[in-house]
Amino acid sequence: MPEKTLPHETTVPEAVSTAMKSGAGKPRSLGQDAWRELRGSWLFWSSGVLLVLFIVMAAFPTLFTGVDPRQADLRGHYLAPPNWSHFFEADWFGYNGQGQSVYARTVHGARASIIVGVCVTLAVTVIGGLVGMLAGYFGGWVDALLSRLTDIFFGIPLLLGALTLLQAFTHRTAWTVSLGLATFGWMQIARVMRGAVITQKQADFVTAARALGAGTGRILFRHILPNVIGPVIVVATIALGGYISTEATLSYLGIGLQDPVVSWGVDISAAQSQLRDAPHVLLVPASFLSLTVLAFILLGDAVRDALDPKLR
Repeated sequence: MPEKTLPHETTVPEAVSTAMKSGAGKPRSLGQDAWRELRGSWLFWSSGVLLVLFIVMAAFPTLFTGVDPRQADLRGHYLAPPNWSHFFEADWFGYNGQGQSVYARTVHGARASIIVGVCVTLAVTVIGGLVGMLAGYFGGWVDALLSRLTDIFFGIPLLLGALTLLQAFTHRTAWTVSLGLATFGWMQIARVMRGAVITQKQADFVTAARALGAGTGRILFRHILPNVIGPVIVVATIALGGYISTEATLSYLGIGLQDPVVSWGVDISAAQSQLRDAPHVLLVPASFLSLTVLAFILLGDAVRDALDPKLR
């Protein structure tokens, strides 16, 4: 006898067909899963809002102020206190020891600091990623040589190495500071990439690609790299904030960026002698620096949680 169904009952084949048509049966990629997790993360949204604000400030500082950050008036504005009721005006955060607007210099200083952080992060990701991929994939003497090279550079502290290298430059710009930091900052990403590649190169899809005649470059960049880039992105995102703070430290020590470059580190260095009489001159750029570093660290934590299934 034919099986009867209730008027509102849906058979199993019909339910499966409906789910497939609606897209419910389609498997989600790692990126789609990560984005789904990020959309519900308050860490992602709070850090994202801050970073968008600072990036727009760095790219288009004239949207926030029309005041020249280098314009000085010692007679009229020497260490003038902040006027908190004058939002987005020159005297909102007061003036420094040269009669320059602290607000204007803080807005314009975001560009140099963020450029250094982004450039260093891109450089160390490329250098460390290539070193780690080659060491992990080829193994043998290639792995031994690159691993020992990585260990040698690991023995040199980032700040000390960059400080020593930058001493050789009489005129230091954002590009020379980025070079100094990138030279001694790629080792952590190299180790992360090496470990991930060693794990992935033994996977079945890599064996199948090799059996089908795929070359080394195709296997590395087409098959292995998309599966190991997640941990590298997390490390690079968190490290970006550290590079910004390291640039500020170098400028504070007088080895980083120099006048007439406007950056948070330069302003913090110039304000150290005025901390007792006018603390706002130091606290305002230091606060913006701290918020930027915190935003990148929070974004890295959110991306790590989204990409790692064990943390969900």
